[in-house]
Amino acid sequence: MEDNWEKIFATNQVVRAEIARSVLEQNGINAVVLNKQSSSYPLFGLCEVYVPAEDATSAKNLLNDESSLKESE
Repeated sequence: MEDNWEKIFATNQVVRAEIARSVLEQNGINAVVLNKQSSSYPLFGLCEVYVPAEDATSAKNLLNDESSLKESE
């Protein structure tokens, strides 16, 4: 990943990472998902969402407000 991208979200669930990417893109923020999960043992590793560094603060705020991404207790 290039230096001008920042990780703003990480989860062990691929679907949550894709939802985060979708929410960001719907709000005009470019985002990519980097899947670091093991192909043999998907319980190990995380899916990380990256955005351009200049959009990181607004992306984090947007995802903090998104109720579908909050972990269930």
